Amino acid sequence: MEADLLDTLEALGYQGPLLDEATLGPALEGGLSSPEYCQLLCWLCSQIKLLGNLEESVSSEGGDLESMQLEVSGFLKEISCPYPSLVSGDIKSRLQNKEDCLKLLLFLGSELQAVQILQTQKSSCSGSNDAVHKEIKNIFEALRLPLPPTSDIVGQLKSVQEKVRSLLPKVQSNSINKTLLTVELNAEQLERLEKINETLAKEYACRRRMLIKRLDVTVQSFGWSERAKLKTDEIARVYQPVRYSLCPKSGITLSHLLAAREDLSRIVRTSSGSIREKTVCPVNKVLMGRVPDRGGRPSEIEPPPPEMPPWQKRQDDGVRGGWRGGGRGGGGYGRGGFNAGPRGGRGGGGGYQGRGGYGDYGGRGNSRRY
Repeated sequence: MEADLLDTLEALGYQGPLLDEATLGPALEGGLSSPEYCQLLCWLCSQIKLLGNLEESVSSEGGDLESMQLEVSGFLKEISCPYPSLVSGDIKSRLQNKEDCLKLLLFLGSELQAVQILQTQKSSCSGSNDAVHKEIKNIFEALRLPLPPTSDIVGQLKSVQEKVRSLLPKVQSNSINKTLLTVELNAEQLERLEKINETLAKEYACRRRMLIKRLDVTVQSFGWSERAKLKTDEIARVYQPVRYSLCPKSGITLSHLLAAREDLSRIVRTSSGSIREKTVCPVNKVLMGRVPDRGGRPSEIEPPPPEMPPWQKRQDDGVRGGWRGGGRGGGGYGRGGFNAGPRGGRGGGGGYQGRGGYGDYGGRGNSRRY
């Protein structure tokens, strides 16, 4: 759990002394009596209070232990802490062991991450119009046009269009490639393209999440060796910044389609000379020796043995002839019993009549039928 706390603190941007595992352990043992622990606790609470607009706060840094416990208790109740050991019972008996101290920091770290995510979503929704105005401002500055009031967006776009049309005849014909989309789209077509882009964005976001998960599992497998276990912090310090820079959401919009040029559809093989000049590395020059044959060719796989012997036609000589009784006799089986001959003689009373059945027991006679 201490490793999880270190990863959380690095993701939150904490730069204090408890990022070192050797310092974190004694601080957790000391709890509220440790100045480093109290400093980290106050930092987490202040960040949550700032982003969540809370009333309670934790500001006593190891001075008065009782007042510190009261402030922590009030803060946890305001954010609805689900751990009874941290919010119930005697206040003086709380945070007296390493387990509860670690649990408190993990809970506050997860709460701060959740508040940051919600704040980012709110700012992205409210700041979409600001982003549009910023882009329009950049266009006007590039075209050296006076910036009109922000409320007249349609008028701004018209003035931009007129300026671009006046500048196009002065530009050389080969300086700008032709657009990849050569037809004008109406409102219905633009709406359909927007839906298609949303569907593709969801598909590629799913693929990106899968690849990121594969990356996490691969890096995690590197830490199974005894040598890597001693360098867990170094691996995390190098990997975490790269990991958090990977975004599963696609940033391609309909504007990219409208701005695409003909050179974008030019397909260049990854093995071409111009591409290999930038992607060549010493690993490509390493040649692998002979490796054992692992098989796997379907043409060389033998079929499994049969589970049951194949069915064969019944042989008449070995079955019918062996069950036929023969000779005279009373009582049905006649004289000679089983295997007396291919055909039995006249049978007495009580036997089966005539030929047929299993061996014509008793032979031919006027016996009673069953």
